[in-house]
Parts: sequence; structure tokens; C-alpha cells
Amino acid sequence: MKLILLTIVTITTLVFLTGCGKKEEVPVVKETAPAFEIKKGNKIPQFDSLLAFELVAKQVAFGPRVSGTPAWAATKEFLSNRLVQAGAIVKHQDFEARVPTGETLKFTNLIGSFNPQAEKRILLCAHWDSRPHADQEADSGKHKQPIPGANDGASGTGVLLALADVLGANKLDYGVDIVLFDAEDYGRSGSLEGYCIGSKYFAANNPLTQKPVFGILLDLVGDKEAIYMREEGSVRFAGDVVDLVWKFGQSEGNTRFKDFVSQPVYDDHIPLNEVGIRTINIIDAGLIGADSKDPRRNYWHTLKDDMSNISATTLYDLGKVLTGFLYSLKIN
Repeated sequence: MKLILLTIVTITTLVFLTGCGKKEEVPVVKETAPAFEIKKGNKIPQFDSLLAFELVAKQVAFGPRVSGTPAWAATKEFLSNRLVQAGAIVKHQDFEARVPTGETLKFTNLIGSFNPQAEKRILLCAHWDSRPHADQEADSGKHKQPIPGANDGASGTGVLLALADVLGANKLDYGVDIVLFDAEDYGRSGSLEGYCIGSKYFAANNPLTQKPVFGILLDLVGDKEAIYMREEGSVRFAGDVVDLVWKFGQSEGNTRFKDFVSQPVYDDHIPLNEVGIRTINIIDAGLIGADSKDPRRNYWHTLKDDMSNISATTLYDLGKVLTGFLYSLKIN
């Protein structure tokens, strides 16, 4: 019993002596604010969907926006002037590039900056060119004809031009750069070589003074039955931004934003992500391939990509979400 008691006393003493040493400090975990978040409650400006529809129609009325044509030159001047009228500081990023036909053509990316002094910025983008060949037409004799590009190009650009008017009249706490890419749609089936030429050039020769916190690309957004799934590449590169935008859209009661993940789409957001500009793509991916169960929706890369497929209601649904998102966004 003595041995046991001695052992107990010794252990107790050791514990007491250990306890008299320096108290171990528990590290304080500081809560850091997220890089960006949604703070609803601000007054949200109105998005003019009828104006957006008119701006899409105006681009289509010029004719196919193919480099070297009068329609291309007239559209470029129109888009540039519209951004200036909205209050943006506008730059033209002119460049030359070789396309799959072997030709070297002149192109122009248009950059409209709002609140240019702000260090915290986001990027909004679309492509303004139209495909120079209708290679998805059933009649092979029409394959060399350029498409109208009402949805494939003009719809996203129209939404951003209408949004530019909102940005010019209602200043945000951060800066916004609207970039309209040229030469997105010169590729041929089975090769990525001729696609996204404008965004590739932009990514390699970035003219922006500040790196955007993130970017949002619009493509194929104006169809009457448009559905925006979470595009796989967007989720992979900037899943948090996808989540923020989709949850905001859904919280506003917008049923076009679906949580299904679409097939990966090689689009202008990919070159941007590859140089560290985290960018998501809002796109009606179900149109790609022209294999929809709805015959009307099978107009991708065909001469049927015209104004008959564009809906002011769709443009309103998207524009309202984007406007609400921008004016509820807080960049920390």
C-alpha cells in the first residue's frame, strides 16, 4: 500500500509542477471577410430589356459582323459610340491574326471602363463578331455564308450595352470593365485553333490597369426558352463565383438558372482563366450542337440564328439578375 500511495503522491506532484509552468496560449482565430459577398438592401436600378432587344436587333441589321466587311466596320463604330455615350472610357485593342482559311485579318476588341480610378474591379464580357460560315446548315451549299449571329454574339453584347447605360447613370463602389471580344467564332469543327482569337489576344496582351476580382462572360443568352446551367469549366476555375451568381438569381425567383452542370464549353472565358482572370460563362449550353428536341432551337451556327429566336423577356430575366447582382455585390 505504501508503494501505491507514494506513486500516487509522486504523480500528483508532477501534475502540479507541470501545471505551474507557463500557460499554453490558445491561438486566436481571426475571422476574415470573404473576398466578395452579396449584401442585399441597396436600391437596384432598372434594367431596360426593350432597349437591350433593340440593341441586339441593331447589330443584326448591320449584317454579319465579319472582319473586313462594311457591316463589321459599322458595328464596331456603333458599339464604341454606345459605350462612350453611356459614360465609359473606351479603348480599342486592334490586332491582326491568322484564321483557319490562311488569311490574316484585322480585328478589334472594345474595352469600356466605368469608374476607372477604382482598384477593385470586375470584368463583364461577350463577343461581338458573328460566325463567317454557316457550317451547321443541312445544305452544304450554304456553308460558306456568314450567319446573322443574333443569339451567338449579339445577344450578350446587347445585354452589356443596356447594362452600360445603368452603370453610367448609377455609380458603383468598384470599377467595371466591359470587354467586347472580336474573332470568337472563326474556328472549324474538330479544332480549337480558330476559336476565341480575340480573348486569346486580350489574355496575352492584357490592357487593363487592374486585375479584375473575377469576370462574367455572356454568350448565347437571348433565346426564348434559354436555360443557364452551371458550365463545367466555370465551375472548375471559379466555382465560388458560379455559386454566388446562381444563388442570387435563384433568390430573385429566376427559374432560368439551373443547378445542373453542363458539358464543358470552350469559350472566351477559358483563355482568361488560363492567365488567372477567374471568369465564369453564362450560356445556354443546350443550343450547342443544334441537336435539341425542339426543332426551333436547332439554329446554332446556321442562317436561322436571327431575331425570330430572341426574346425581350429572356433579356429582361438575365439583365435584371445581373443588375441586381452588381448592385448587391460587396468587394472586401
